[in-house]
Amino acid sequence: MLRLAWTAAKALWPEVKLLPLRAAVALGASGLGQPRRPGQLLHSYAIILPIGLFVWWLLGQGVIVMSPSVDAWIVRKAPGPIEHGDLVSFTLSHPLAGPKPVNVTKYALCFPGHRISMVEKPSLFAGTYDGWYYCDGRFLGVSKPKGRKGQGLAHWAPPYAIIPAGFIYVGSRDPSGFDSRYYGPVAIGRLQRMEKLL
Repeated sequence: MLRLAWTAAKALWPEVKLLPLRAAVALGASGLGQPRRPGQLLHSYAIILPIGLFVWWLLGQGVIVMSPSVDAWIVRKAPGPIEHGDLVSFTLSHPLAGPKPVNVTKYALCFPGHRISMVEKPSLFAGTYDGWYYCDGRFLGVSKPKGRKGQGLAHWAPPYAIIPAGFIYVGSRDPSGFDSRYYGPVAIGRLQRMEKLL
């Protein structure tokens, strides 16, 4: 352990020796022992501060979407009622999502009072079935029997023909998306309407 610490310290020492020079240059000097140049420092501030403030403001306004299943990189909360096709975010607790709840963003696709149906068809994987989902006859997507890592996926089998009051089927067009095809409709109270920023 001591040998590892010594090796790390030797590797970092050249960088540590350069810290005073880098600090001096950052504060406006052209190098160690050189006079300060306040104009250079002010010029640096004039460029970096507005960019930093804009990025700080932007990060406070939105949420980064880490999913290829929606056509958005950054979204933010949006007022108003959720309508068909709106982006919605919610917290998902599911064994396949990981040990901790995760925030996910999907599209609102099938609403209370709409007819939901699923047709099982033989899958490409022998002895398994895919679930083909429809909302009022409109195709929503297909569930797969296996995930990207080969884990088994159980598709949601609707226990009713009509989406009940207070729930929305969420999903995407991504064939590998993890959405209501696997865990069913989500309670509207858990959904936050979002809008795309980027």
